[in-house]
Amino acid sequence: MDPRPSSQLPRRSMLTTSLLLSLGVSSRRLPAAVRNLSSRFIIVSDTHLGRGNSDAPEKQWRQAIAEINLLPAGFVLHLGDIVDSARPEQYPMYLAARQLLDKPIHEIPGNHDDPQLFRQHIAPQTDRVIDRDQIRFVLFNNTRRDSHDGFISAEQLKWLREQMRDAARSNLALILCCHVPIHSNSHPDRGWYVKPTDGQTEFYELLAEHADRVIACLHGHFHNGIRGWNDHGPVESLVPSVCYNQNRNLATHLADGSAAGFFLNELRPGYVIADIADGSVNLQYKPLGQNAIPAAIPH
Repeated sequence: MDPRPSSQLPRRSMLTTSLLLSLGVSSRRLPAAVRNLSSRFIIVSDTHLGRGNSDAPEKQWRQAIAEINLLPAGFVLHLGDIVDSARPEQYPMYLAARQLLDKPIHEIPGNHDDPQLFRQHIAPQTDRVIDRDQIRFVLFNNTRRDSHDGFISAEQLKWLREQMRDAARSNLALILCCHVPIHSNSHPDRGWYVKPTDGQTEFYELLAEHADRVIACLHGHFHNGIRGWNDHGPVESLVPSVCYNQNRNLATHLADGSAAGFFLNELRPGYVIADIADGSVNLQYKPLGQNAIPAAIPH
């Protein structure tokens, strides 16, 4: 912490202090084999540039970038739906805004993204790994343009197995990232996920095989803020949309036991500050223009 009075702090330092003012510690303990890790990164999702033929989503994305530039974090993950309805003209607009970001960013497609346009404008591969801070981030595309459900192909499952086993040999922890959640869900959730016949069963077998080093599975897609489960071991968390979020009365359903898992009752457009530290996963919801809010993840 800078010892100078706030009136003497440089503008950038003052803004950073303000953004981090309400950060707290709400966490999920990690497996013993991967407790000596330290990483801080930002998770954004569902920017939906062009939604409603409006420039508002682009403005919100640019606001998020301006805030993220002030945060101490190593990199950014974008979990899909970069543009709305696969509009080709929106990808250059996204890239123009992305150039303002002062941190590396790694994207995956969502069901609103066209894979060919994604490869043309964003990254040459939709399935890839990023090794940082002794963690292997496995990014893969589990979406189709004609469905809200998720799909993990036999080829992808083979690739995932290879990447996870190689991470084990290299003594790396694992964070798995895809747009559509894999965890089964129904009302009041949206009921969109990777069904058992579409790769869910095999995916959870892989999680069980690597239970000693999988930290989290991260997804977007739902536009319901921070929502998730941990009954399969790692944190399975959906993150908020930078564009818009919707109220499905999840707080009420979790309180009366008609839904399981965890949920932070906050739905303003925003993103997540993720900390892997002190043997725990810590998620903070950062609404645009507001202080961050810690998300309680059950042990």
